[in-house]
Amino acid sequence: MFADQLLAREPLIRSLCFFGILAIMALWEGLAPRRPLLVTKPLRWGSNLGLVVLNTVLLRAIFPLAAVGFAELATAQGWGLLNIVHLPHWLAMTLAIIALDLVIYGQHVLFHHLPLLWRLHKVHHVDRDFDVTTGLRFHPLEIFLSMGIKIGAIALLGAPPVAVLIFEVLLNATAMFNHGNVCLPPWLDRPLRWMIVTPDMHRVHHSVIPEETNSNYGFNLPWWDYLFNTYRAAPAQGYEGMTIGLEAYQTTLQVAQLPWMLLLPFRRWG
Repeated sequence: MFADQLLAREPLIRSLCFFGILAIMALWEGLAPRRPLLVTKPLRWGSNLGLVVLNTVLLRAIFPLAAVGFAELATAQGWGLLNIVHLPHWLAMTLAIIALDLVIYGQHVLFHHLPLLWRLHKVHHVDRDFDVTTGLRFHPLEIFLSMGIKIGAIALLGAPPVAVLIFEVLLNATAMFNHGNVCLPPWLDRPLRWMIVTPDMHRVHHSVIPEETNSNYGFNLPWWDYLFNTYRAAPAQGYEGMTIGLEAYQTTLQVAQLPWMLLLPFRRWG
């Protein structure tokens, strides 16, 4: 009964979590920013959040069921491993959340190493600043592909709908948290890195140095970077001295303009 109530309130739950975390991180960044921003906040935030609105509208139009709705369908039809192998509900949910997080880690690695997919993912990385809105900045085609991958994983896993809802909320919340222009004290950051990707840990991933860009792929759980040897503890130039973004896009303000972001994957030189 409680699970049914949660699922019935999915849009409300997701909206409250999204706006709540966004507000908390924006306040934290305003009070104690980790680094000064290079591009004016109204321009970047208008474009990055405009992209969120566009992605949300298009995603709902193309994937009306989305991940949670598809999980309900899969459960009703008995699709997937967890609908065949009967486990305690808490264990099935835990395994589903962890497995989906591993899928997103693998997807992230794939988007970095396949040239066609990298053209889409570059929209996320060309941002010359690193703050809460960077964690929301993805090209619509990447969002569609990511949803397709999640739906495929849900079908294979038979992930419980509530587990998918929890995972989706956690992924969105941690993406905003670990892209925050904030700093945790070292005594807190070090132990947290065993449980969750922290802002300093993920900031390394947005360095212009390719070896650093191709590290720290986790969005939520940090375990996969440790397990697959893609973890890097700190940037070579230090957190204050490192350059954010991609080397080829350091001299243009167009990286903060929404039309330019949408067209970037299709540019001959992009």
